[in-house]
Amino acid sequence: MKIGFIGTGNMAQAIIHGILANNLVAKEDIFVSSGHFENAQRFAGKVGVNACQTNQEIAEKAEVIVLAVKPKIIEQVLHELRDHRKQQLFISIASGKSLATLEQALDPEAAIIRVMPNVNVSVGAGVSAICKNQAATNEQLTQATKIFEAIGSVYPLAEDDFSTFIGLAGSSPAFIYMLIDAMGRAGVLHGLPKKTATEIAAKAILGSCQKFLASDENPWELVDQVSSPGGTTVAGVVALEEAGFIPAVITGITKTIEKDKEML
Repeated sequence: MKIGFIGTGNMAQAIIHGILANNLVAKEDIFVSSGHFENAQRFAGKVGVNACQTNQEIAEKAEVIVLAVKPKIIEQVLHELRDHRKQQLFISIASGKSLATLEQALDPEAAIIRVMPNVNVSVGAGVSAICKNQAATNEQLTQATKIFEAIGSVYPLAEDDFSTFIGLAGSSPAFIYMLIDAMGRAGVLHGLPKKTATEIAAKAILGSCQKFLASDENPWELVDQVSSPGGTTVAGVVALEEAGFIPAVITGITKTIEKDKEML
């Protein structure tokens, strides 16, 4: 498989590093282009892949084309590729651009897959949603899924559910960082250095996530396990409930989903 990347930003670089780390594609079969050729050259030189001067060159050489450009220019990029379309698979990671929009800019008969990865792909722990248009085959969907499994977990979803996914996984890293910071500030309030307190908070959250994912129990059952009668944890749990912790989280995610739907 020869794979081309139009765009060499952080997301494209993370995907390429994941592909190479998992030996999915050889370096010589990866091609990159950028709005500024020197950027493509610089990145290609670092990792040993091929830099192309134009997007059309990517289209000529690659069987799979990952569109890793800003949403505001993706339709322009697809217009440029119309006359260079063969039987390639196009994978878009542009947020807010539906399959229908991508088809209109390129060709309704083009095989297009839409993927929404979150920022944690940069550390190989991303979460991505994936869907395909009618022209793309199940085999192509599997092919695209394997690419993104190299940088995390992949969930096949109906395109109508992508806004919900963005609330749960796309924007939620910011909410988790807010939680880490708040926990760290509580540690500072009670005498710990900020760096130590936030590191402890982050590792406690990481371990809790790992325990939940390794368990068959639901989150509230695990809350009960930690909450001894009359103990410190249940006092904190009750205080968070009284402060509106759960409704606040649901409201934040709901507002994110609503905003994404407005932007479509």
